[in-house]
Amino acid sequence: MPITPEQQAEIDAQRATPRQTLRAVSEGMEAHLYNAYPVLDHGFVRVIDYMGDDSAICQAARVSYGKGTKSVQNDEGLIRYLMRHWHSTPFEMCELKLHVKLPVFVARQWIRHRTANVNEYSARYSILDREFYIPQPDQLAAQSVINNQGRGEALTGAEAERVLEILKGDAARSYDHYEEMISDDGKQGLARELARMNLPANIYTQWYWKVDLHNLLHFLRLRADSHAQYEIRVYADEICKLVADWVPFAYKAFEDYRMGGAALSAGALDCVRRMLKGEEVTAENCGMSAREWRELQEVLEG
Repeated sequence: MPITPEQQAEIDAQRATPRQTLRAVSEGMEAHLYNAYPVLDHGFVRVIDYMGDDSAICQAARVSYGKGTKSVQNDEGLIRYLMRHWHSTPFEMCELKLHVKLPVFVARQWIRHRTANVNEYSARYSILDREFYIPQPDQLAAQSVINNQGRGEALTGAEAERVLEILKGDAARSYDHYEEMISDDGKQGLARELARMNLPANIYTQWYWKVDLHNLLHFLRLRADSHAQYEIRVYADEICKLVADWVPFAYKAFEDYRMGGAALSAGALDCVRRMLKGEEVTAENCGMSAREWRELQEVLEG
């Protein structure tokens, strides 16, 4: 269960007390503010605060007074130009603060993006809840035989059941020992900061994560990609929906030029030019490695 009835009541109370402001407001993001959107079995993503909108990007690019806009069409065209030519600074003028509940092993992958401000729930001061990520059966997969960091075919039948039982049993047993170690019922009890070392990597943690739009889009380009690990990709997919409503012009440009576009090396671009001239370009005469040639073919074939 991602949130409790008490937490939902708190969210309802926050949404029931709007405040007047002179600052730029994104109506799309206002609809999402404070709401918790479930991810995985116990996780969620919710917007705590944001700054700026599409017009703020244009205002920064033009360094102008007021909204900084000439027309909606001009704003959209400017944002697409900025995205197309990798002018990133204006996108840094918008910021987003998220409250995320996620498994520890996902958090450790997420934190590799070192361009955000993070404050995580402390297991030194507080006791973690008995909540663990247990994959759905269709997400249990064997190691890929062609990719050292990816998944292969899904486990089935008795093998899938065996793995699920191990995951559930180990998580429950580790938490039982965690509770036993910190208990002060007739014992000294181990310090929480030490007892937490025994908890499994699939236990849930929470954090506030604040990032500017430029670095957020970089995060989404990598983590919402089909090659990203499923458990972090579903969080990125949920965040994409929020960003699309927050800064629709910027997100559409991001979809076109980053998510849907492709960067070509000088060698790959030369191959494409040769193809356009009618020359037969093959793996043997392309001048690239076998892997580069294969990747170019994937881009061209879609």
